[in-house]
Amino acid sequence: MNEPQPVPSTTPTRRRFLRITAVGAAAAATGLVLTPQADAITSFVHPGVLHKLSDLQRMKTRIAAGTEPWLSGWNAFQADSYSQSTYTMRGPYATVDRGTTEVHNADFWNDCNAAYQNALMWNLTGTTAHATKALQIIKGWSSTLTSITGKDAQLAASIYGFKLAAAAELMRYTAPSGSWSTTEITQTENLIKNVLVPLVRTFGDAGWGTNCIKAMMAFGVFCNDTSLYNAAVDAFYQHDCCKISRVLMDTGQCVDSGRDQAHTQLILGSMAEACEIAWIQTQDLYSASSNRLLAGFEYTAKYNLGNDVPYTTWGSCQATYTSISTTGRGTLRPIYEMVFNHYVKRRSLPAPWTYSAVEQIRPEGAAFQCDHPGFGTLLFTL
Repeated sequence: MNEPQPVPSTTPTRRRFLRITAVGAAAAATGLVLTPQADAITSFVHPGVLHKLSDLQRMKTRIAAGTEPWLSGWNAFQADSYSQSTYTMRGPYATVDRGTTEVHNADFWNDCNAAYQNALMWNLTGTTAHATKALQIIKGWSSTLTSITGKDAQLAASIYGFKLAAAAELMRYTAPSGSWSTTEITQTENLIKNVLVPLVRTFGDAGWGTNCIKAMMAFGVFCNDTSLYNAAVDAFYQHDCCKISRVLMDTGQCVDSGRDQAHTQLILGSMAEACEIAWIQTQDLYSASSNRLLAGFEYTAKYNLGNDVPYTTWGSCQATYTSISTTGRGTLRPIYEMVFNHYVKRRSLPAPWTYSAVEQIRPEGAAFQCDHPGFGTLLFTL
């Protein structure tokens, strides 16, 4: 099935201006501010967080045919501990703390991984036990979690919340009939709006902000709340410390390139995930700032594959680095397949260093903790 080909936004027409104004009024009511950087979304494609129905069908077809590289990707995915319907839920708990006491922090992110991967397993295998496990986790945390605390609370809300919302979005539109009631779905929406959104809505600097962007987009899609989604797109273009043109130079150098390579790739991956959600929603964020994201992936892949790259003293809103960091150099995160498939296969643009990274780690496996969806060879190869 052909992918949609979104057209990047230009100067707003009167109709578009009125739509943006209406959405902006709704956003103001929730404390969010919009500017007309892209067409404001007025309705959603569902499921629409990372995977739409045709994506799921593509995976199923490739798995059934035993075709590479999907088969190797599937073998890695189905063998992962979070993909098991026998996964033992570690929560739920009323409070999670990240960065101070760490109480139940690992419990939450482990369960979010299992919810997401079991939701995918249900869709790829049709085995009801996977649907049951995903819903057990989603319902459990939705009915119990009331607060996220600690100095890194925003990261927990954005990173773990994103994975939970991705799972919930899949299950909302594919769960077995009668397995998830309207009341229970509303309870999950309330968790997102009352516990997660207040932490994420301020966005933030560098990786904090980019993780908040992808999370807020996912929250908006699941909750059918255009003000949340459009505010995230606005931050992608306009936020002083986490917009695409602030976290990446036109050379591809990242604000965290001088910090370490793990956080650099965290920023790249989170922005790619935001772009993929937008693509499903017929918006082209991938092409923003002259394909700035592609430049970031090429620069980072080239450096982490052992090659020299130019470096300019630079940094985030809170830190400046005078030289590129060797910390974590050579450890490639499973974030490259998604971007390779977009720029090369959808858009026919060259991405030689990104492809070299793909070849080195294919099939992509699990991400570090809960940072990314991982498993891109199965999930995003077209």
